[in-house]
Amino acid sequence: MAKQQRYGSDLSDQEWERIKPLLPPDKTVGRWRTSNLRDILDAIFYRADNGIKWRNLPKDFPPWQTVYGYFRLWVRLGVWEQINEALVRQVRVNEGREEEPSLAITDSQSMKLGEKGGQKLGLMDSRR
Repeated sequence: MAKQQRYGSDLSDQEWERIKPLLPPDKTVGRWRTSNLRDILDAIFYRADNGIKWRNLPKDFPPWQTVYGYFRLWVRLGVWEQINEALVRQVRVNEGREEEPSLAITDSQSMKLGEKGGQKLGLMDSRR
């Protein structure tokens, strides 16, 4: 049964199914998880969408301290980068493109810095 969306920022069922496998599993020791991770994510996305303080999350979300705790843990574990990469791949596929980009772009400033570092280390031919 599909979850009823409370807010426009809530995850769709398809988004939830894509993100769920990327979340860390529950701990094998200690206290068991009591919060629904989909509700945690919905709260984090609600906050990002509305630009509010953690303490001002609506009361129908888990306690703000819990939401913030998961957010900080997932920052440390690199979960947000994994979620971003998965969603970008999904968008690319939905647009009929390859999952992985085939082109990389480097700005001129990066190239200049790279050349200077290479010359210092004697890695580049200075005659070019």
